[in-house]
Amino acid sequence: MPRSVNSVASRARRKKVMKQAKGYFGRRKNVWTVAKNAVDKAMLYAYRDRKAKKRNFRTLWITRINAGARMHGMSYSQFMGKAKASGIELNRKVLADLAMNHPEAFKAVIEKVK
Repeated sequence: MPRSVNSVASRARRKKVMKQAKGYFGRRKNVWTVAKNAVDKAMLYAYRDRKAKKRNFRTLWITRINAGARMHGMSYSQFMGKAKASGIELNRKVLADLAMNHPEAFKAVIEKVK
């Protein structure tokens, strides 16, 4: 009986990876082994950085809230502690947006917290 290798699936697999490597520089786009390694590494970076993006944005929001709170004589930790105690359920993303783009609304939140 002849050997069966299922070259249809193998070619499809390679074609999928080569399609993902489109736009890469040099041999990374058209040599199978190099492209496979480049795509694997790119997928690892993409997975890792989807997680890191969330951390980075949280850090940015905290920085903006801190700057806004300090303009009104309060630190970030004092502000967040009092906000939780007074039952304000605005998240950091919304508070950061208020602090940066709507300072009068953020001032109203600060006054309610004090």
